[in-house]
Amino acid sequence: MDLREIRAYSEGDDTRRIDPAATARTGRPHVRSFHEDRDNTVLLIADFRPEMLWGTSSSLRSVRAARLLARRGWEVIDQGASVAVLTLTRSRISALPARTGIQHMTAIAQLLAHEHDKALDMEQGSCSLSVTLARAAKLVPAGARVWLASDTQGVAEEDAAALGRLARRRRVTLLCPLDPAEAAPPSLPLPIRCGNTSRFARLSSFDKTPLSTRMRALNVTVEVIADDAG
Repeated sequence: MDLREIRAYSEGDDTRRIDPAATARTGRPHVRSFHEDRDNTVLLIADFRPEMLWGTSSSLRSVRAARLLARRGWEVIDQGASVAVLTLTRSRISALPARTGIQHMTAIAQLLAHEHDKALDMEQGSCSLSVTLARAAKLVPAGARVWLASDTQGVAEEDAAALGRLARRRRVTLLCPLDPAEAAPPSLPLPIRCGNTSRFARLSSFDKTPLSTRMRALNVTVEVIADDAG
């Protein structure tokens, strides 16, 4: 087992991993974490780019994505997993490294909320998903699970290569929280206006097949979440 780090004890850490030397030296409990835990390491990636900042119901799709990631993070933290997080907005990428414990998961939830607030400020920038995915490959080891919450069209062609490289040695799942208008669109045509141009259009429900086929070629699983209960 390769030692990853020795850090201060957080609520929820396994007390069997307390490091006696570091605890005695600092006067505070410290624990060890090991790289043998790579199969129990999870990375949460939240896409807060403008394409996610919309919604037709009680919450934006970006909010639904953050809730989904936070819920899954709390579930695996309770199982003793190490969890890391990356957030992507138009202007920046933010991260927290993989750690265990309730205190760390609380910090992840706070980061998700803070970065979402920043995304709503509509700051200018051009951060790409490809750069985020390259950073993800450095943040968690091979064998880790990766949950990427994004738009159904969020992985553009230019991002495919980076996503494929990330998925070669990690279990990557693309989480797509659908807006109600995508899951169960209204049956009547809707008016659409752009400047002086207007027309009527009928929305169709989201078809998962093309996206799943495209992601399968990259060794990525797709989960379409039709409601917050997912």
